[in-house]
Amino acid sequence: MAAKWTLAFYMAIAIATLLVQGARWPDGWHAWALAIVNRFYVRAFFHFRTNRPCPFPTDGPAIIIANHSSPMDPMFVWMGRRQIIGFMMAREYYEVKFLHWIAVAMQSIPVQRNGKDLAPTRAALRRLKDGKLLGVFPEGGINRERDLKAGNPGMAWLAVRSQVPVYPVYIQNSPGGETMIDPFYNFGPVTVYYGDPIDLSAYYDRKPTQEVLQEVTDIMMARIAELGGVGYTSCTSTT
Repeated sequence: MAAKWTLAFYMAIAIATLLVQGARWPDGWHAWALAIVNRFYVRAFFHFRTNRPCPFPTDGPAIIIANHSSPMDPMFVWMGRRQIIGFMMAREYYEVKFLHWIAVAMQSIPVQRNGKDLAPTRAALRRLKDGKLLGVFPEGGINRERDLKAGNPGMAWLAVRSQVPVYPVYIQNSPGGETMIDPFYNFGPVTVYYGDPIDLSAYYDRKPTQEVLQEVTDIMMARIAELGGVGYTSCTSTT
């Protein structure tokens, strides 16, 4: 009987500790629970590795840009972070019932693929103004080719307008499959390469013309490609 009470006591302490930790998370217990699941799942089944400690700021805004070859990419970019990274994601996925709860908990920003809705851009700027992290996959969709596709100049506009640090990330060996579900069961080693923030201060005072934004886009995409040792196809040239 004493052993049972001792076990119950320790279980109560463990549960209370977990609840306190969840309550202390800046983005609430939903984000804390997702972080615990994400950390265990990725480390256990994908042998997660990085080239260096994650350099994202722990206090203050930043834009994180990465290549996009799998629906699991947000999970890899978010690994080990207490701060939520609010990713911009396609509205058709945002509105899927199973994904919607997770997307809301992760403070994702739904985006129309036609780019005609300005609400996501305003939401992204507000997020950065509030000192939070914003995640962007500038290729605009999943790309299973080795080289990167042309980036969307919209991310360049956000970077120049907000004037916050921009961190490039390259995800190597992100799993694929025939369906959107397959990658979650296609286990294998994944490595994330973090880069230093990109200095775009030379463009802050320049008029954001199409040419300027394309130049900034090429700089940002080239940094991602450099991290992964892959090529990048610009709208104007190949690097």
